[in-house]
Order: sequence, then structure tokens, then C-alpha cells
Amino acid sequence: MNNYYTYAYLREDGTPYYVGKGKGRRINSRKRLCGIPKDKNKIIFLKKNLTEEEAFRHEIYMIAVLGRKDLGTGILRNITDGGEGASGAIRTEEFKNKLRKINTGKKLSQSHIEKLRIANAGKNNPNYGKVASKETREKMRLSQKKHHFCYWWSIVFSDGSIVNTYGLNTWCKENGYNAGCVHMVYSGRRKSHKNILCVKRIPLNTYMVEEKLKQQQNG
Repeated sequence: MNNYYTYAYLREDGTPYYVGKGKGRRINSRKRLCGIPKDKNKIIFLKKNLTEEEAFRHEIYMIAVLGRKDLGTGILRNITDGGEGASGAIRTEEFKNKLRKINTGKKLSQSHIEKLRIANAGKNNPNYGKVASKETREKMRLSQKKHHFCYWWSIVFSDGSIVNTYGLNTWCKENGYNAGCVHMVYSGRRKSHKNILCVKRIPLNTYMVEEKLKQQQNG
């Protein structure tokens, strides 16, 4: 059924900070980490009357075009590449790879390019048309990295084992877990993901103190 759509949340300057897909009232749901605009005019539909697969494709495509802040590739707060969680089901990596391949090489229509230009520029954006220098891009990358990796994470598994990691998204990618689902376990929106039962965030200073105490006790 063509009852799915893709949508975006906009900042005050008109640039999108989140892209998603859904149906029904999903676009107005407040159960999300990124927050929802108070101004309803900042909540927009990108495409309507889509099948679920078409909505996934477009979501993945828009996230790839606009880029993610946590990876230093763009302006979105999305913490995944999109395409997962069809009506409660978790898409396999094989499925998501197929969607990426389908969209690879596609060209935007002129009207679509114009919409992106308006969304990214905004009437009052003084940086429209400017190309960031290599030095500026490196500073932005390091800034995002510093913000993203300022916590240690403690992950508890169903067998009782615990893993502490410095950088949750990277750990998920390297170990075959869906970062979005793991973050939902952390926020309480999911009870588990695969064999992960609990995720806790530990401030860096707290973790360093605890590790030092362990070393002293073992020594």
C-alpha cells in the first residue's frame, strides 16, 4: 500500500536536521532523540504516497545526500544511514545494501535539486555558496569527533558479560549491531537488541577514576 512518506525537521534557518520515513502520525511523534520542532511549519513532507520499500530508499538517499553530523559528513542528527525497522522488524545488512545499490548513481531532478538548495541555504544563510576550506572542514571533523566520543559506554549482554567501549556507533558498526537500535536500548525505547539487554553511558572522568581504582586494587 502507498501509505508511507518521508519527512524532514528543519532548523530556524531552514536547513534540515533530521530525515525520516513513516506513515500515519509518525511525523509528529515526539518519541525520538533528536527532538521535534515546536513550529509546525518546520515539519515538512519530502515525498508522499510511497510504498514502504520506496520510503526506505528515499530515506537512505536523503541521509546520504545531506550527510550525518556524528560522522562529520553533513548536517543531519540522524545516527543511522536509514532503512531499518520496518514496522518493528529489523532490516538485515543484506537488505540495506541492496537499497544502497539501487540508489547508487541516481541523479536528482532539477526540481529536487532546487528544493535541496533552498533547504540548505535559507534566505538568511550568510554561508550559502561558500566552500569550506580544508582547514575548516578538518576543524569541524575534530569538533564532531570530540563531541561524539566524550563518553564511555557500558554494554550488558544476555549472558551476563559486559563490554566497555569508547565510541558507541563505531563499536556497533565493527561488531554487527544496529547503532539506532542500541541507542534505543540506552534511552529505554527498546528492551533489547539482539543479545544486548542494557546500555549505560559513563562520563569520561568517572570511567577514568573507576579504572584507576581497579588498577590500585589489583596492584
